[in-house]
Amino acid sequence: MFQQSSISLKLPTHQEIPISIFSLHLVELTGHASTTLIDHNFQKSEMTAINKMQAQSDNIVHAFEIFGKHTNHVSTQSFTTISPYSTMHEEICNMAEGKRVAFIIIPFHKQQMVDGGMEASNPKFQMVNQIVLANAPCSIGILVDRGLSGSTNLASNQVSHDIVVLFFGGPDDREALSFALRMSEHPRSRLTVIRFLPGLEAIEPTMDPSHDNIKDHGIVTVQIDKDKDKQLDDDYIKEFRMMKTNDESFSYIEKVVNNGEDTVAAIKSMDNMHDLFIVGRGGGIVSRLTIGLNEWSECPELGVIGDLLGSVDFAMKVSVLVVQQYTGLGPHDGGIGTPDNASQQEEQYIMNSSVRG
Repeated sequence: MFQQSSISLKLPTHQEIPISIFSLHLVELTGHASTTLIDHNFQKSEMTAINKMQAQSDNIVHAFEIFGKHTNHVSTQSFTTISPYSTMHEEICNMAEGKRVAFIIIPFHKQQMVDGGMEASNPKFQMVNQIVLANAPCSIGILVDRGLSGSTNLASNQVSHDIVVLFFGGPDDREALSFALRMSEHPRSRLTVIRFLPGLEAIEPTMDPSHDNIKDHGIVTVQIDKDKDKQLDDDYIKEFRMMKTNDESFSYIEKVVNNGEDTVAAIKSMDNMHDLFIVGRGGGIVSRLTIGLNEWSECPELGVIGDLLGSVDFAMKVSVLVVQQYTGLGPHDGGIGTPDNASQQEEQYIMNSSVRG
């Protein structure tokens, strides 16, 4: 990923920067045992799985091993940690800090059911996610997983994916755009960036602290200079489009809206051929483009747009990655910075595979 202070989107090639993926399988600690961390790269057992937990871990480890073997310039390392829910966030953040990762991916606490609805597999994990958002030592994404089937080319029998970034502006959206840029380097991906801009009738919102759901849940918010932030948005989009000038798999669209109702209508009018939406969480920013949507938000950790896309009432049942940029605020502010510049070290990601009770 990129240093937070830089607006450059230029990336070294895969040959220069390999990607390291750390998968962390979280298992609830029961009884009076102590927290345990298992490094599967050093504890490879030939024994048959003796319980449900071990079987789940073995499946996760095997999946990442296969991915690493069949993907160039990617290394994987798998861990299982057994701990109570009250300290699971520490396991995630400590590993992220220790491995100097650039990006954490954690699963949304709801999973898609057979009928297409979303059901909380374990409500306790919602609080784990919220605490991780407030304490992570790097940027972070929450994945609403509805499957990434993609489309298959019958001639080559290869799967491609259609990725969409909904860009409203602000630090989280710029981080989402940067993450999407890395994904778009895959030869079988298509990327569409849709930038939402305020119309002439858009009204400047007022902040009501008594209705700040994000603050109530202890998630970090950031005060920003609107004019400076708007300039950063413009610079990001300009440079991004210049980089993609000759890329036929990329498209850029602008939509002018005046309020939250217009925004919802614009999103719902999109075709249903996409596989993944990437959006910024919003960082507590109150936007003219989402006025009124906060009142219907059920999961503040997803932000206004992420919550809309992840809702069971939303027609498009597409996976969603909600991105929050690292701010350097919170408990980790005293001495933990973002990873070194990508040109100086490996780009590292940590993927929290799943949580099982």
